[in-house]
Amino acid sequence: MAKKSKRGTPRPGSNRAEKVAARKARQTAVPTGPVRPFADLPAAECDLVALRAFIASATAQVTFADGVDAANEADFATILPGAVPGLVRSREAAKWGERGAAEAGPDGMVTQGLVALQTDPEPADLAGSLASALAWAANAAPGSEYRGGVADAPALDRIVDPSAPLEVVVYNDFGWWFGDDVDVDPQVAAMLERADDTIMPTARLAPPSGTGAPWWVDAGDRAHLRWVRPEDEEALMKAMARLHAAGRLTMGEGSRFAGSFRTHGLLVPVFDLDNELHHEEWYDGLDALDAAFAEALADDSELTAAERSSRAGIIGRQVTLR
Repeated sequence: MAKKSKRGTPRPGSNRAEKVAARKARQTAVPTGPVRPFADLPAAECDLVALRAFIASATAQVTFADGVDAANEADFATILPGAVPGLVRSREAAKWGERGAAEAGPDGMVTQGLVALQTDPEPADLAGSLASALAWAANAAPGSEYRGGVADAPALDRIVDPSAPLEVVVYNDFGWWFGDDVDVDPQVAAMLERADDTIMPTARLAPPSGTGAPWWVDAGDRAHLRWVRPEDEEALMKAMARLHAAGRLTMGEGSRFAGSFRTHGLLVPVFDLDNELHHEEWYDGLDALDAAFAEALADDSELTAAERSSRAGIIGRQVTLR
């Protein structure tokens, strides 16, 4: 019998072996955040996952937790210019409606921090990175850009009120990146125009309809619903299998279950929808399916053969974003 080749295997004590061992040690030492980074913010978790994973242009006001010393307003943002983690700017209170009137300073201005959920590079510990950026944004001066960690920053659920849901504002462009009455450089304006062209019509199906965060997007030839749900992945997968086997995994006529993906520790069912219908026309179908999910989640019996087959098919088509 031929000898097993040892080609490419570093010899013990060799310089290469030491380098391989050192690289593995560095990889092991890299800090990683929790699989479900927003679990400590139950009222906002599902929308934060959506803003992080697939919403192009949106902001959401941060409700600071009790005891946080914050001189500034702050918003979560999907992405900021240059994919930076955070910045602070001044805005005219009069252009902010009721929110601006409540927070205006003597000069009629509001200082606003923006903290991005989509950054480059992506942080290993997302929750810790956001907590650090928010701690900075709470008191940084207008015109500042976040450059690094804040020492001894509290945990994310000590910065953000865990009971406060997000009120997300969706935009059809990136014009909100800039402060009021800012002259934008022509090259930047051209870049913005190209970026704006990539944004697809997007809407949040508003509470109280649907558990979690159901998001509709018009992708052109068809529309989709991406439904970020808060349940344990295994429990939700079993519920999906039960509904699929019974032919009930649907939002009604014009809809089709397309699959699911996993992101930030949550499972996201996806449905293809008739794009001739406005997103507001899907509320009845969403509520009916939500009730069916509640029924299936409450069923703790063993899966039938047909349900196990459905589960295997759903898992086989599933992808993981991050």
